[in-house]
Amino acid sequence: MHTRRPRYSGKNPRGFHQKYKELNPEQYAAQVQKVLASGKTPAGMHRPIMVEEVMARLRPVAGDVAVDCTLGGGGHTRALLGRVLPGGRVIGLDVDPIEAPRTEGRLRSEGFGPESFVSHHGNFAGVHKALTAAGYATANIILADLGVSSMQLDNPDRGFSHKESGPLDMRMNPSRGVTAAQVIARESAESLAALLGANADEPHADLIANALKRHAASAEATTTRVVDALIRSALLAAFPGLTFAETTLSVRRAFQALRIVVNDEFAALDALLRSLPQCLAAGGRVAILTFHSGEDRRVKKAFQVGLREGAYSALSDDLVRATAEECRANPRAWSAKLRWAVRASSL
Repeated sequence: MHTRRPRYSGKNPRGFHQKYKELNPEQYAAQVQKVLASGKTPAGMHRPIMVEEVMARLRPVAGDVAVDCTLGGGGHTRALLGRVLPGGRVIGLDVDPIEAPRTEGRLRSEGFGPESFVSHHGNFAGVHKALTAAGYATANIILADLGVSSMQLDNPDRGFSHKESGPLDMRMNPSRGVTAAQVIARESAESLAALLGANADEPHADLIANALKRHAASAEATTTRVVDALIRSALLAAFPGLTFAETTLSVRRAFQALRIVVNDEFAALDALLRSLPQCLAAGGRVAILTFHSGEDRRVKKAFQVGLREGAYSALSDDLVRATAEECRANPRAWSAKLRWAVRASSL
């Protein structure tokens, strides 16, 4: 029985779930290309960042074993496969049980069988485990893109973004751990403020933490849109001169800080950075894309310590940033920072 799609007001759909053409790129390829040509990213589509810059630093060649620690939409994995084949293999890690199977299915449909691509469920802290499971002691190439994928950010059901109303969840794996709403409820105002400062360098951490705790018991405070409104209201009450853009930055930082806590991201990153020298073959190369200062500080320090201790023989002198052209085509690239290192011939 045919069912009509829900109607929406206005000329164009605004809600994520209303964008049925963008969410079905195979069926509506022309419409998706039109959105891309306009400099926008179609709903639910992830565009890999700095692909050529990443490949130039990693230098993959045919026969290499490569690990993409953050499979996401598979964009970087495709680029790696195009360079390590024939004879090579890519291991893709992802903790998201919703998006990872979809990406694996797309790659399989493009002809990448188990002999060339292996999918491993887990986050990048388990890179050594993933290598062992695939039958390898080390890899020639390791890549980690620490950004949240567009499939997660765009879908309001996942609760990562304040742009549409949804549950304040933010779990990469929705079947495990606590939600962002539960983090707010369990933390004191003091500890919540400390998290906002440590994880996102939020200058109004105390003010925001107190505002969130005042409403922590409210059922409404468990949705993204209400939390967005609570933060803006508290900021404007204290600082009436703040612009919408300034309050938006604080909202984004607060959401970022909560996401980091929910997914224990810094602990996972620290575990990855500790394991890299043991997971890389002699002369192997690692590249990491970060998207905020807390991540970048950790990567920079770990690489510098590794160089001093002889684990690495070379590393990036300066940050590599996306070109202005890429940032215009994909605004999510503007905050990306790329660092790389080369494993020494021996430890």
